[in-house]
Amino acid sequence: MALSPLRNREERFVEVKHLSAPSRTYSLDFDTGDVGGRIIDGQEALRQWIRKAILTARYRYLIYDSQYGCELESLLGQDISHQLLKSEITRVITEAILADDRVTSVEQFAIVRDGDRLFVTFTVRTSEGILEQEVTI
Repeated sequence: MALSPLRNREERFVEVKHLSAPSRTYSLDFDTGDVGGRIIDGQEALRQWIRKAILTARYRYLIYDSQYGCELESLLGQDISHQLLKSEITRVITEAILADDRVTSVEQFAIVRDGDRLFVTFTVRTSEGILEQEVTI
């Protein structure tokens, strides 16, 4: 009997270990919006996921759950100080990237403004290794 109380506790329970989802995916061309014909994996797929998570507005698309995407859109165009803007950009990007279980930390942010664009550079520590990432907003 599988659920017999006469069996030892160890025999009645099976420990289930969490496994990370594979990172194999199609490549995306962010300039044209096309899905590429080649398959990517590992660090390249993780870099693509990070960029897509940052550029996707959170709560806008029903296909994504509430953990996916970034709230950068709500910050842009606000009349707030440069220091507060940098702080909030760091916070929302970190929240967006930490949604992936392969990511352990996001650090060393550098934010440079050039006219209407922001260049954000940061370091991501992951199970795949350390990634230097740059995103233009």
